[in-house]
Amino acid sequence: MGVDCDTCREALSARLDGEAEPAPPADTDAHLDGCAACRAWQDDAAALTRSLRLRPAVATPDLVDAVVAAAPQVGATRGWYPRAALAGVAVAQVTLGLGQLLGSGPEGGSTGHGIHGASGSHLFNESTAWNLALGLGLLWAALRPRATTGMLPVLAGFVVVLGAFSAQDLVNGEATVQRVTSHAVLVLGLVLLVVVHRGRRGPDGGRVAEPLPDAPDSSAGAEDRDPPESEPQSRPRLRPVSRRRAA
Repeated sequence: MGVDCDTCREALSARLDGEAEPAPPADTDAHLDGCAACRAWQDDAAALTRSLRLRPAVATPDLVDAVVAAAPQVGATRGWYPRAALAGVAVAQVTLGLGQLLGSGPEGGSTGHGIHGASGSHLFNESTAWNLALGLGLLWAALRPRATTGMLPVLAGFVVVLGAFSAQDLVNGEATVQRVTSHAVLVLGLVLLVVVHRGRRGPDGGRVAEPLPDAPDSSAGAEDRDPPESEPQSRPRLRPVSRRRAA
């Protein structure tokens, strides 16, 4: 049984789209051999389909150099000078704490804060431990700049409160100028801590990204890539829902 032109063209359209044809392919080809109008329609439809599915590649500018130039530079130094200065301040703070612990601080003795007795000795030990802890924290922040995020609010709050009490004690004559000026090490440490923390951020305020590992070549075929090894997953041990005995 033959097909007419409408059925033939519907079949050809379905064939171009990869769909099922409404008529047997042999009948469609037989009608196509004897109908010049359907052959012309087939050529036009094939050309239209190809023009819709394919298009010439549009030339794009090479922006590699511009992107690399605008990217934040992760150089060899990466702010080593502020970090080295912060490490020096940390060592100085630890030295002051050790000097206070060994009784060679500005005030001398184990009760050099103007408070005597057991309570004063305990306060002196707390102050010594705090000074040593701050020095060690600053040293760790110099080695690991990521730690500056946690050190900043702690040290900033301590410096503000210590500055207020030091000014009051200096006015009341309860602390010497030498003792108050010894806290300048912490003020310098706070400034360097801010510099190191800001050095971890790019020009737009975002964090400086660490260099990424080399990505695999995307041009390699899928058959050349090793399949990822499946990791064994631990499954929870299931317990029986009933303990019925078999009859």
